[in-house]
Amino acid sequence: MTDDQETRNRQTVLSLYKATGRGDWEKAATLMTEDILIREASTLPFAGEYRGVAAMRELFAKVVSTGVTGVDMRQVTAGADWVVVLLDLLYPGDPPVRVPLAEAFRLENGKVCEIVPYYFDTSVVAAAARHADLTLPSH
Repeated sequence: MTDDQETRNRQTVLSLYKATGRGDWEKAATLMTEDILIREASTLPFAGEYRGVAAMRELFAKVVSTGVTGVDMRQVTAGADWVVVLLDLLYPGDPPVRVPLAEAFRLENGKVCEIVPYYFDTSVVAAAARHADLTLPSH
């Protein structure tokens, strides 16, 4: 894998963040494989595996419905077929409640084919979902 490919992979992931953040799912779909796989931790209110672009959109809505008010991206690094983003999900509070995580993205032929988020403490997300009185449907 060349540095150029790693740079392109990094840009693809950043473009995916931008597209999903502004709700541009048409653009987001061009950055993912049709059968993208997202694996969420079993201790999250939106636990499980999600497959496909429509499932990614469903998952995004579930995550936002827990009360997320923003994302603070700290660092992005790429190596071979993987891009890892270190970030904090932001929840209401003064100062905002931060939920640190690392999201690992695997790319295939220039498109994101897999996302595996690694949360430092999933209990904060679960508590936020309870506070928002969410009943998240299973997928």
